[in-house]
Amino acid sequence: MTVSLTIENVTAHYGQTEVLKNLSLDIKAGELVSLLGASGCGKTTTLRLVAGFLEPTSGQIRLGTKDLTRLPAYARNIGLVFQNYALFPHLSVRDNVAFGLKQRGMGTEERAKKAESMLERVGLAKFSDRLPAALSGGQKQRVALARALVIEPPLLMFDEPLSNLDAKLRVDMRVEIRQLQRANGTTSLYVTHDQEEAFSISDRVAIMHAGRIMQLDRPEVLYQRPANAFVARFVGFENLIPMSVTARDGASVTARTAEGAEVLLSQDELGAIPDRFVLAARPDGLQVRREGQGMPVTLGIHTYLGRAYQYRAKAGAAEYLANGPLGEPLEAGSAAVLVPVAEQCCILPAED
Repeated sequence: MTVSLTIENVTAHYGQTEVLKNLSLDIKAGELVSLLGASGCGKTTTLRLVAGFLEPTSGQIRLGTKDLTRLPAYARNIGLVFQNYALFPHLSVRDNVAFGLKQRGMGTEERAKKAESMLERVGLAKFSDRLPAALSGGQKQRVALARALVIEPPLLMFDEPLSNLDAKLRVDMRVEIRQLQRANGTTSLYVTHDQEEAFSISDRVAIMHAGRIMQLDRPEVLYQRPANAFVARFVGFENLIPMSVTARDGASVTARTAEGAEVLLSQDELGAIPDRFVLAARPDGLQVRREGQGMPVTLGIHTYLGRAYQYRAKAGAAEYLANGPLGEPLEAGSAAVLVPVAEQCCILPAED
């Protein structure tokens, strides 16, 4: 049965240190949600609380209508896939996959049949008699995934499952994980520090910082419309430019930077623009031009990116990262203007 996961106002401590504060998260039945953030943000603590390896200081954790908050880990019936695979080295691949079924009292013949069926699904049927030491990293991770899925858990959790694999294998494995999760319809919580991994695999992503969820939304929304400066920086908006509106003409807005430069912005492209705001721009969102209407800057060093030249540019005390076309690069010390490109910009509330 597919069920939802609810984390409600959970606070947690390690000793005297508060690592989560009033954290709430709802994962719908059959949904895969990733917790994304740097080390120490609280994502692994959240997973450990749901798994039963830690107890919260306060708050409640529910799986469907079942209260997990104080339930022992062994009684939660949760499938776990770990970073280090956690396979039994002395057991065959088949017996590793069947281990959870054995713990649940299933007969030898039935559990062998279910294990073989699951190994078939993850493409490892011909390796069922091998020991883990004879497998590659990707194969070991498939075994760990099969072991978690075979018990048909109402909740599947992943703790940095691909971080030990090389880049190409990580891409292949995240596709496989997503396909299996969708086919099973298992509610899933996925922990990672890798933004590309989280965005490619998830229905929704929670970006965490200092024990709090800074924004929870679909990957497309997070990438295009971050809710605050922290999330904006996290998803690549490297330029945060405080501005104030000086004139309005229908959907067109003229806004001035702290350095006195004025730019024309469109509310049709960027959404509503308040009188004071922060223009968040990726390097692609500030186009470098030799002259014209825009923010006057002095260019610093440039870097060749293959698709563009990237410049460090200064305007008074402000420094920007901006991309220019692949023609002849402009020399350091050159005067130029930066023109906002709406598709790579967004509007954030003014910072106090």
